[in-house]
Amino acid sequence: MGDQKGEVVGGLLDSVRDVAGLPECRGICKIMYGNLVRRIKLLSPLFEELKDGRQELGEEELKGLELLKRAFNSAKVVLISVNQGSKLYQAFHWDKVALKFHQVTEQIEEALSQVPYEKFDIPQEVREQIELVHAQFKRAKLKVETGDIQLMMDLNVAQMEGVDPAVLKRLSKKLQLMTINDQNKEGHAIHELAIASGDNRDKIFEMSSLLRKFKDCTHQDSPEFDSDEGEKSPLKHRSPVIPDDFRCPISLELMKDPVIVSTGQTYERSSIQKWLAAGHHTCPKTQQTLLQTTLTPNYVLKSLITLWCDSNGVELPKKQGSCQSKKPGRESGAVDCDRTAIDVLLKKLADGKPDQQRAAAGELRLLAKRNADNRICIADAGAIPLLVELLSSSDPRTQEHAVTALLNLSINESNKGKIVNAGAIPDIVDVLKKGSMEARENAAATLFSLSVIDENKVAIGAAGAIPALVSLLDEGSPRGKKDAATAIFNLSIYQGNKARAIKAGIIGPVMGLLRDAGGGMVDEALAILAILANHAEGKAAIGLARPIPILVEVARTGSPRNRENAASVLWSLCSGDLEQLKEAREIGAEDILKELLECGTDRAKRKAGTLLELFQRLDAPSPSSLEQKSDA
Repeated sequence: MGDQKGEVVGGLLDSVRDVAGLPECRGICKIMYGNLVRRIKLLSPLFEELKDGRQELGEEELKGLELLKRAFNSAKVVLISVNQGSKLYQAFHWDKVALKFHQVTEQIEEALSQVPYEKFDIPQEVREQIELVHAQFKRAKLKVETGDIQLMMDLNVAQMEGVDPAVLKRLSKKLQLMTINDQNKEGHAIHELAIASGDNRDKIFEMSSLLRKFKDCTHQDSPEFDSDEGEKSPLKHRSPVIPDDFRCPISLELMKDPVIVSTGQTYERSSIQKWLAAGHHTCPKTQQTLLQTTLTPNYVLKSLITLWCDSNGVELPKKQGSCQSKKPGRESGAVDCDRTAIDVLLKKLADGKPDQQRAAAGELRLLAKRNADNRICIADAGAIPLLVELLSSSDPRTQEHAVTALLNLSINESNKGKIVNAGAIPDIVDVLKKGSMEARENAAATLFSLSVIDENKVAIGAAGAIPALVSLLDEGSPRGKKDAATAIFNLSIYQGNKARAIKAGIIGPVMGLLRDAGGGMVDEALAILAILANHAEGKAAIGLARPIPILVEVARTGSPRNRENAASVLWSLCSGDLEQLKEAREIGAEDILKELLECGTDRAKRKAGTLLELFQRLDAPSPSSLEQKSDA
């Protein structure tokens, strides 16, 4: 038994030394990583005392220590993978990484519960320290780590074309990918990841593309050197500190065109437009659902910013110019693109043979995706009407290139109007109904992009898009389903489109997505239900789908935003429907709503409070029963 004791205790000490010798974590997992390392190191005195002591250990004690040894080994695997792995992978898969830390914490806590350290012959102070660490593991096991909302928002924005360098700098600093050395290590980690995981190539590509943007940003920011002296040029002056209220919460840059969204928050117009065009329907700062996407100019703040700039000698950034051209009279400082090459492609679109048209549409698709300047140049050159014509092409590939080129062009705000004015909406809807799967999915994304402008919501709904979007929601790939869901949500902000969505049978597919927790569409499904539940026909259709059990479950276990939406739908369904209210109560909704009232979002608290009042009315005696009692 003595040999077994030496082997187990020695293994535990080796594990603690290995963990203590790991490098410090500098990335987004720093807190979880540091807490786990610190707690494991604090257990070291127990093993030192057992090693030096003469006490023989029984079977129960050895079994508990063996479980702890296995848990430490699991912890080492997680810590090493985080230290040596891709930081971008950890950001993109925050939930998975946090779950690994949680599982290891649970494993160590359960092992400590099996170690009868009260039977050990160890000093009192060591026993108290072990009890304290065990209590810390118990609390950590109950804690749910939440992701960094700003980080998630920056990740989404950073993947868009023409992203503000300030976002890339902020993101690379948070991920500790600011230096060329760090970026090279990250490139190697992504390469190893690509070899190890044959699937999910799209995510690997996204990480590689974002790393390339970090590298480009780093190279651009490298200090200039004097050609004669080879030394850095000294700074001529120090810039004034920009007040926080004058900075956009997304880009953190000085706002030149501040606008207000429906939640009352103010953003730089170009930044919030990119956020909306990427498929988001929440306020970036508050995470509340945007009831509408209208952007209202904040003239008061703009005046204050102008006054501050005048007082501090700061020049506001100029708005983006128009495309550079060979025509005389163009101002200098215009955006840069190869107009000659674009004109050649447009000539092929207009007069070329079918295979030339297909190739030219494919080239324009790629150019429009590449950067903001190209999107302006291509539209200014007159490509949009020609691409709209190709939406009716009998060649599926040409049609796919055309609709995707329009999608990429629509990222530019002024191009949205040009696309609609060219009569594109009916043809895009036709592609959505009859095109290849990729063309249908990109058509859905295009319609979402165009629907950011409120008046387009009416035209898109009237053109028959919603039944086709509902079909795509049922049949599409995961990406296609997301495109369809975001388009349906945005279109349903207009009251008339809610009835169209309900008539098209939206509730069945949405309930299916809500019940499929592993499908990754719970957020979108709940957002759609929340907006349709305010419509009388929507409320009735949702009620027929037996939604109460799954809504109560989401209100109990979901993310803060999903719990809020679940409470909102429950409130809509239970108001005026005694049967739904009773069912919700029978399956335990009351306790969950009381918890939401304490720790939910502001909107969730309001909905929970109103629902609890409805439950209280169930218990209140009716006037007729009171009359009967008085007669008796």
